[in-house]
Amino acid sequence: MKITEIRLGMLRVPLKTPFKTALRTVDTVEDIVVEVHTDSGHVGYGEAAPTAVITGDTHGSIIEAIRRVIGPRLIGREVADLNRNVALVQSAMERNTSAKAAVEIALYDLFAQLYGAPLYRVLGGGGDPVVTTDITISVDYIDKMVADSLAAVERGFESLKIKVGKDIGVDIERVKAIHSAVDGRALLRLDANQGWTPKQAVRAVSTLEDAGVALELLEQPVHARDIEGLKYVTERVLTPVMADESVFGPAEVIDLIQRRAADIINIKLMKTGGISNAVRIADIAAVYGVECMIGCMIESSISVAAAVHLAIAKGGAITKVDLDGPSLCRFNPVDGGVEFNESEISVGDAPGLGIRGIRGLEAIPA
Repeated sequence: MKITEIRLGMLRVPLKTPFKTALRTVDTVEDIVVEVHTDSGHVGYGEAAPTAVITGDTHGSIIEAIRRVIGPRLIGREVADLNRNVALVQSAMERNTSAKAAVEIALYDLFAQLYGAPLYRVLGGGGDPVVTTDITISVDYIDKMVADSLAAVERGFESLKIKVGKDIGVDIERVKAIHSAVDGRALLRLDANQGWTPKQAVRAVSTLEDAGVALELLEQPVHARDIEGLKYVTERVLTPVMADESVFGPAEVIDLIQRRAADIINIKLMKTGGISNAVRIADIAAVYGVECMIGCMIESSISVAAAVHLAIAKGGAITKVDLDGPSLCRFNPVDGGVEFNESEISVGDAPGLGIRGIRGLEAIPA
């Protein structure tokens, strides 16, 4: 099975409600889809989410990276030579992690199809192919966030990821109000999206802890580059602190763990540049006994499906799941693939990612 062509498309899926964080507001998934075609007729699918404020990737940079730099290296390559193909992707250029992720996902999809097995089995997983995700509560007016939280609980979600980081005083009141409304029915995960200073983070979490608000974790409270600030918070609050934007690749994870700057690592394929580095991060964390969460950007069920397969395969290290991207969309454009049923995500026995087709995909001309 040889790679013969790489095609690109634009996928647009409106969200049910706007996704709001301390960094941005998004109302539509607008991702680049990669189709890697082969001489056997098999097609591997990948997806890249442009997140300029986090990864630096834009639609234009993703398209050019894949079309002009990464893609040409793979034409004519054997799908079975996965490690070499992945190395060619990762060494093609610096950064551009979302573009690399999209191509890598498609390569892994094809590799698993070649051997007729679901991707999670090829990655070494053999347990129950089901995971449970949380759902994001966007930062908004307090009453709106409470209403959204109650609606999520009614839909069966048992973990809520609450976006904060706009105004620390209001943030504290937001979380107190949500806790009061759903106490005993859902776990609360706090995501500040780099919105606080280290001292503000300690003040906010300590105030909530003293008020009896139990938080499952606090995600990325300080600026991504402020590792000392992250460590400052980790050392001073009881709530476990999770690093997200502070860690992209394996080397950063080792440094963060050795400095004891966080308790949990958030893995996202768009940050790691795909599956290969995500596997390395999960294995590194397992060696150190550090928990991981698997997360996503504003992505559809194409790339999120790959993250689900990874979570199942590396369940010993990946203990928390934040893969609600498809649940935030008004519809699922993918035929086949992973099944998303509110908080429960399940994988079937189809080879690779199991994707049969994508509805509404707009071809991007060469």
